[in-house]
Amino acid sequence: MRAIRDRLRLVYGVPRARPHGHPIAELILTVLSQSTNDRNRDVAYLALRERWPTWEAVRDAPVDEVEQAIRPGGISRVKSARIKSILRAITETHGSLSLDWLASQPVGVAQAYLISLPGVGRKTAACVLLFALGMRDVPVDTHVSRVGTRLAIFRAGAPFEELHDTMLKVTPPGEELEFHLNLLRHGRRTCYARRPNCRSCALRRMCPSADKVG
Repeated sequence: MRAIRDRLRLVYGVPRARPHGHPIAELILTVLSQSTNDRNRDVAYLALRERWPTWEAVRDAPVDEVEQAIRPGGISRVKSARIKSILRAITETHGSLSLDWLASQPVGVAQAYLISLPGVGRKTAACVLLFALGMRDVPVDTHVSRVGTRLAIFRAGAPFEELHDTMLKVTPPGEELEFHLNLLRHGRRTCYARRPNCRSCALRRMCPSADKVG
């Protein structure tokens, strides 16, 4: 893992980002990111926040109006219902619409609470814990999964639950953000799903899948 880290650093540098401290915002942003690109996700998120400046207002808004606002992000009918269900569930379980209390909890407790919310899985929970709160978790999206599987970090065909457990186990503490972002960048820029650019890959010599994927 350290060799992979060092090679990726040569290509992508060492990404740094302080936790932004807004867990609900990260949670909703991650829901909006599903099955779309970053640009459409951001357009949908900004439209949502411009229409309703508080999360309480989003929670209480008619679902069809939320659906209309986030339409640029795709599958808006599903996402609008999910967002409202999540915001209602947070309110019902804690009496107020806040996730700030997660920062004082052990990672396992915070993670378990997040995945208990409607439609929230390990990747979404990991995004909230890492990006918003700076807690030890590593999101495994399709890019990280693909690159990690080709590098034999992950067992071929492993379910996402196992991928997250494995990634967290092998990532050195304090390097969660770096591994997530640099593996993601590598998947987007070199290790494509189809016809990966193995010839130009910085990890070619240590990759058991090099030149074997068509």
